[in-house]
This record gives sequence, C-alpha cells and structure tokens, in this order.
Amino acid sequence: MKLTRILALLFVFLAAVSASMADSVTLRNGDHLSGTIVTSDGKDVTLKTDYAGEVKISWSAVKEVASDKPLFVVTGDKTVNGVISTDGTNLIVHSASSGEVQVPFGKITVVRPADQQAAYEKTLHPSLAQGWKGGVTIGLAIARGNSDTTSLSSGFTADRKTLDDELTIYESSIYTSNGGVNSGTTANSILGGIKYDRNFSKRLFGFVSGDFTHDELQGLNLRSIYSGGLGWHWINNPNTTLDILGGINYTRETYSSSTTATTTGVNVNRNLPGITTGEVFMHKFGKSTVVTQDFYFYPDLSDIDQYRFSVDFASVTKINKWLAWQFSLSDRYVTDPPIVGTKTNDVILSTGLNVSFAH
Repeated sequence: MKLTRILALLFVFLAAVSASMADSVTLRNGDHLSGTIVTSDGKDVTLKTDYAGEVKISWSAVKEVASDKPLFVVTGDKTVNGVISTDGTNLIVHSASSGEVQVPFGKITVVRPADQQAAYEKTLHPSLAQGWKGGVTIGLAIARGNSDTTSLSSGFTADRKTLDDELTIYESSIYTSNGGVNSGTTANSILGGIKYDRNFSKRLFGFVSGDFTHDELQGLNLRSIYSGGLGWHWINNPNTTLDILGGINYTRETYSSSTTATTTGVNVNRNLPGITTGEVFMHKFGKSTVVTQDFYFYPDLSDIDQYRFSVDFASVTKINKWLAWQFSLSDRYVTDPPIVGTKTNDVILSTGLNVSFAH
C-alpha cells in the first residue's frame, strides 16, 4: 500500500516537473497551451504539443509567452539569446550577456531553439564536401539481328549552393556505333564543365567557368572555353532564379582528321580571345518538377564574323526521394569548323531515369 502511494506521488511529481519545464503560451481569449516552441517569425509562433502536435499561433492572438530554455531571437541586424517572456506587443529576451532586451513582434525574423541555431550556423560555413545536390542518368540501347547498333548516353549534374557562393559541375555524352557491313561510329560527343559564382552583394556576383567539348565526327578533339566576369541575380527566390552575366574568355580548340585513301590528315590548333555573355534560369513547378536552362554566347574578338554558342535545357521530375525522370537537351555551335565536310553544330537529347543524391 505504501509502495502504491509512493509511486503515485512520484508520478504526480514527475508530471509537475515536466509541466514546469515546458514552454507556455497564454492566448487573449484565456486559453493556455504548453509544449515546446519550435520556431517563430514576426507573424506566428509554432508550439509543439503532446496532445495536438504542432500548433501555429498568430502573435496577435498571444497575451503571454514564456520559455523554460534559452531561445535565439533573430531580428534584421542582431541575434539575442535567452529565455523569453512578453510585455504587450514586445518579446522580452532575458539575455545573460545583455540583460533584458525588448524586441517588437513585427521586427522578429525568426525564433530558434539551440539545436536549430546550431544547424543554421553550420550551413553558413559548410565544408566543401557538404551541401551537394545532383543526379546521374545513364541510358543504354542495344539492337541485334537485322540491326546491329549500340548506343550509350550519360548525364551528371552536381550543385553546391551556400549563402555566399555556388559551385556547379555538369556532364553529358552520347556514343553510338553500327556493326555489320556499314560498321563505324555514328555519334561520339562529350560535353562537360564547371562554374563557380561568388556573391559580392545580394544581386552582384563574380564568376569563373570552364566549358569543354569533344566531338569525334566534327573532328574536334577538345574545345576549352575559360571565362570570367560579373553577373546579376535578376530574379532570386526559392522557386525561380534568373542570372544575367558577361565577361571575357579564352578559347582553345584542337581539330584533327584521319588520313584516308581520298583525304589527307588535317591538324588545326586555334587560340581565340573572346567575349562571354549569357543567362542561367531555374524554375520549380510544384513540389516535383524542376526546369533549368542556360544560354552562353561567345563572340570572337580576333574575327567578329566568328562566334560560338551553347544551349542547355533540362527537366527533372521526382518519382520518389532518390528516383526521378530526366529530360535534357544540349546544343554546341561553331560558325566555321576547320575540318571540311563537318557540320557547324551538334545536339544531344537524352531522357531516362535519374538517380539523385544529396550530401
């Protein structure tokens, strides 16, 4: 009997301690809620309760609020840490270093508990291995019998974006060969590149990039375009971005053609200074589809009649967290390829399943 009473008293004591340790919100209509403050901004405060899950409450409906653990209150120009209470339309932060700090509800950017603040601060200065998002696409087609063809395509994108900079790596390729009587390679192109952006302000950024192209049937061993310049974040929100950029570039091209019974081998090396202009666009359609597009135009400074351009378009539609359907289109154009009989541009179109990753 004594044991039962002791256990009952212990249960009541633990319940009282648990209640005293909870954050509390008192509404203007007299209702009282207790739980844990998850986050807040100048309009709402979100309270996680055991009985109703997360409850979002408008600050205009709040009469009093109190926290049992220190919270990080962020305004436009400072962050204050401490337990909180209210005084009319002000949030009072009881800071150990600054004393009582009054923050009007309308100036609150966000309120975070310690674990969320630590996670946020970690995102401000991530290591190079952190923050990557991207995906890999591989396609294979084989035909045998009356046809004898093999086709392999691939695509890869990786992007690491922080508050200060962005690093992008990309690759796409296609290889197709015919067997039988008319055996030979009918397509062999590889496109790839890397681009780094550094923000100087909310709108202005600088960039450096390298774009690389190999095209066997055009006789192009390698075209390397190294660019640098300035850009402007024309549109910059979570669902849509549009960057306009311009600068200068150095282009190096190496072409060669093999010697046959009717032709003589040709080797051409070209080093060309030029101008870089372009735009990069991204838009999210709902929660599952992302469309990206970029266009770069490279006029040749040594001969104004000569130029190059590149166009890339891609869409990725999520099937689940790691699997998606991808469609991509890439075009590379040069006004005057030196190998006689070759065409001025090549297009790679591919589609297939995309395996996404994030780190």
